[in-house]
Amino acid sequence: MRAALLAALLVGFSGTAQAQQRVGLVRDAEIETIIRTYATPIFEAAGLAPNDVDIHLVNDASLNAFVAGGLNLFLNTGLIQRTSEPGQLIGVIAHETGHIAGGHLVRVRDEMENASIQSVLAAVLGAAAAVASGEGGLGTAIAAGGTSMAMRNFLQYSRAQESAADHAALRFLDQTQWSSQGLVEFLGVLADQELLSSTMQDPYLRSHPITRERVASAREHAVRSPYRDARYPEAFYGYHARMIAKLDGFLNAPTTTLRKYPASDTSLAARYARAIAHYRAADLKQAVPEIDALIAEHPNDPYFHELRGQMLFENGRAAEAVPSYERAAQLRPDSALIRLELSRALIELGDSARFEEAERQLGEVVRLEPQNAGAWRLLGIAYGRNGDIPNASLALAESAMLRGAREEARFQAERARRTLPEGSPQWLRADDLKRAADRRPK
Repeated sequence: MRAALLAALLVGFSGTAQAQQRVGLVRDAEIETIIRTYATPIFEAAGLAPNDVDIHLVNDASLNAFVAGGLNLFLNTGLIQRTSEPGQLIGVIAHETGHIAGGHLVRVRDEMENASIQSVLAAVLGAAAAVASGEGGLGTAIAAGGTSMAMRNFLQYSRAQESAADHAALRFLDQTQWSSQGLVEFLGVLADQELLSSTMQDPYLRSHPITRERVASAREHAVRSPYRDARYPEAFYGYHARMIAKLDGFLNAPTTTLRKYPASDTSLAARYARAIAHYRAADLKQAVPEIDALIAEHPNDPYFHELRGQMLFENGRAAEAVPSYERAAQLRPDSALIRLELSRALIELGDSARFEEAERQLGEVVRLEPQNAGAWRLLGIAYGRNGDIPNASLALAESAMLRGAREEARFQAERARRTLPEGSPQWLRADDLKRAADRRPK
């Protein structure tokens, strides 16, 4: 199963209408880490347990972000790409956190109970299915429906709620001693769109009504705040440049990326973007030297090693990719996604001596991300290649249950029950899965 980071869906995507019409979740270890780093202090300031809030990246070029379906924050890739510095994205995160902390999701949760006729159900739950599957990286997204009028109505906030979320965001930023100027700038961008027709406005404006009073209030706060001139942690600026370069490299056409990041730009972010653009253009003769030069300068950067592994793996060179993935996993042992990519490469080798290592890596993946259906499925394949059919069946049952494939889950769980030692922890888990699959969904 070849679906490593950022590859499959983006073939044929070039920032065209086709790309904008598809909606799905994307995964990327580096970008998820950066956004989590930005968001954690905000969540803490709001009194939320950071690990309780799930952050999802939506593969959509429009400027949008929303919270829905519980403690889930969705950020469009288009919104991230439109930010020029970390404070703007952090301001959006703070605002959306204000909706969570203010209890503005109660109406949404109530409506979700009867939302089968709402197109937002397809959008949000389709995205959730992509999260559960864990398939692929930042390009292996699952289509989850378009942005319709019903979705906009479903996610619509009142002006009072928007104002309350603004005030909460400003308070959270003050508590973290971070400048609120980024939020002011973002609100200004939205305010400028008020003059456009509704069909030309970004979805964020349609679901988050803006007023000049809101902009003025936020600007006044920023001026009065003792942190108005505060800079974010210095590392954030480098993180942000890399994140934008990576999204540009994978989501824009290679020619577009190479125009934006010409060879005369020798910054790390530009070199990163060019390496990705050459890789996506199937020009490994330029891509591999670009990434090798970055690795030579930054030998302990896990994401450069990860990208090198992807370049090689996606071009049928799994044996060469494995050492790069192994180095990335050594440098970021807590990254389930990197371990998952390594596991795919190990299985692709077809070498029975490496299947045991794939099993070990995948065991860590499902420990770190127990809801990752794709990882459970790959673990089942690894067990099967090693001849461990009972545990293969159990892993496949876990995967099927997470995907909502109840008949498949029932079959695999029953198969595991028949072959595992009765009363063992694995047998008990198989029995639980069988019982869960037998129950009718509510």
